[in-house]
Amino acid sequence: MHICTFASCTFLCILIFKTIVYFHAHYVLLFTFISKCPPNPSKTSQHFNNDLPTSVRLLNSLTEQVASVTSHVRDLIKKVREKAYQTSKGLSFLDLKYHLLLFYLQDITHLISLKTEGESLKDNSAIHRLVTIRTVLEKMRPLDQKLKYQIDKLVRTAVTGSLAENDPLHFRPNPQNLVSKLSESENSDDEGEGGKSKGVKEPSASRKYIPPRIAPMHYDGDMTEADRQKEQIDKQKRAALRSSVIQELRQQYSDAPEEIRDRRDFQTERESREEMNRKNYEESMLVRLSTPREQRFRKRGMVGMTSQLSSITRFSDITALTGGEAQDTDNPKPKKKKKMIKKGKKKGKYLFCM
Repeated sequence: MHICTFASCTFLCILIFKTIVYFHAHYVLLFTFISKCPPNPSKTSQHFNNDLPTSVRLLNSLTEQVASVTSHVRDLIKKVREKAYQTSKGLSFLDLKYHLLLFYLQDITHLISLKTEGESLKDNSAIHRLVTIRTVLEKMRPLDQKLKYQIDKLVRTAVTGSLAENDPLHFRPNPQNLVSKLSESENSDDEGEGGKSKGVKEPSASRKYIPPRIAPMHYDGDMTEADRQKEQIDKQKRAALRSSVIQELRQQYSDAPEEIRDRRDFQTERESREEMNRKNYEESMLVRLSTPREQRFRKRGMVGMTSQLSSITRFSDITALTGGEAQDTDNPKPKKKKKMIKKGKKKGKYLFCM
């Protein structure tokens, strides 16, 4: 009912608006014709002979349009008085907009009639009203653009009686289509009592929800390929400066006093420093951190000084300082594990493959 009322009120306002616009256009044409008459009497007859057919055609068209519009307006007024159209409800924004348009066109028509009669427009109140109404209409334009989609949809629904096929509201979620998972699990439990064995456990619907653990990652989507290469080179240079070769050269040629330690292995020193930071964090935050898989493999592979034997004759870890490409020797690729594939139904027979 609200949509129909809104559509009827909108249609009535639009029709009245078009009528006044039509009258205004014809008044402008007539005023243009009258203003073209020169003050010289000798040229008046020539202009009248040229413009008389056009004026007569405009007057005849104006008479026909006035009769047609008058009949439509009378029918609408009759239906409104009979309460066929309920105009009490609707959008107050459109009500204000159409009233302003009516006042605006009325003042324009009044000014045109004064100009056709040769009267002065100086200090006329209609001009001040036109400026005020025009300012208000300009301020209402952004709000009108925002309500355009909603108004068009309401008018289309009132005329056709249904939404369009490509309307986005067809794809909105419908709460009536939601089905309780608890009821589905209960039904499946009832159906599976006779068909399944007692040893198989059904998934419980009241199981505790465990949220997934998502590690925060740095977003590098805005970085270009040159930025990534530069960051990788800087990372390799920092790793090369921390290598055991650079540390030994620094201790050899440095003027600082030599520091004697029990453990001279740089890799072991770094591992111990990380382990100390890890221990301090666990004690301060009262949490137990899980050991990464790569770190467990590194600890398992290090046995005293044997961790440095493989790098005695290898200097590839400092090639980043000379402009070369460093090799990632700290994180070797893990070996492929053997997979056991069960063959047949007999126990104890497996097929080993790489």
